[in-house]
Amino acid sequence: MNEERHQSTSHRRTILVRRHSIVTRLTHWLNVLCLSFLIFSGLQIFNAYPRLHWGQYGADDDRAFITIGADERNGEPRGFVTVGGMTIGTTGVLGLSKMEGQWTPRAFPGWLTLPSYQDLAAGRRWHFFFAWLFVINGFVYLTYNLLSGHFRRDLALNRHELAPRHLWQEILDHARLRFPEGEKARHYNVLQKLTYIIVVAGLLPLMVLTGLTMSPGIDAAFPVLLDIFGGRPSARTIHFISASLLVLFVIVHVAMVILSGPWNNMRSMITGRYAIRNEGPDA
Repeated sequence: MNEERHQSTSHRRTILVRRHSIVTRLTHWLNVLCLSFLIFSGLQIFNAYPRLHWGQYGADDDRAFITIGADERNGEPRGFVTVGGMTIGTTGVLGLSKMEGQWTPRAFPGWLTLPSYQDLAAGRRWHFFFAWLFVINGFVYLTYNLLSGHFRRDLALNRHELAPRHLWQEILDHARLRFPEGEKARHYNVLQKLTYIIVVAGLLPLMVLTGLTMSPGIDAAFPVLLDIFGGRPSARTIHFISASLLVLFVIVHVAMVILSGPWNNMRSMITGRYAIRNEGPDA
């Protein structure tokens, strides 16, 4: 009888918990700005030479690892992407796009580049400015979160989380769009932790270091970078691949934000407060 009365007088309470510090929120939104400009200006730079090589050589006559270009097939213009020995037609998307009503050979279309018209010098200026802003912002983010204990407290993995059965269950829950609720929603799940660790400790440093390796001035001061990445052509290829993986991460990240509750997630990254629902007694 007492148990029944307890159940009847309980309800789910919505409470706001502190999730993100002001430094985390500011650096997050500055990263959004920097990465947007870096991607669009980076595609402008790529368009100037839409081929990626591996090794020390990267001239026009050298075999390319990846090529985005255009040619003619049966008298008709055709865009294509070649990866290794495989060629895929991409007319209208990559390699060949319409500009002012005419087919124009261009690796990435104008609506994806900064500026929209072909201008390597302008693209490099935009890219370099936001690259250094991105590095400074990343340094602030890393320093603050190391000193505040955020990485140790919220991203550290334990043996239970890395158990194959637990990992598989997390994957199934995400595939079924079953997201944590109540107390579990206060903390990052293991897939979030692994993803953030890979991005923060892997993709971002790799993208920065390979970008620096493509600079003759940096190479003169730190020639070891050329040895680490096997030359500028290889560094350029790794830079492009790591940037592409980062774009993929952003797409998945935005999709998860929308599917798990866009308003709640956006509020937490703007105000720092995240709403969770807990079982509690009625007042």
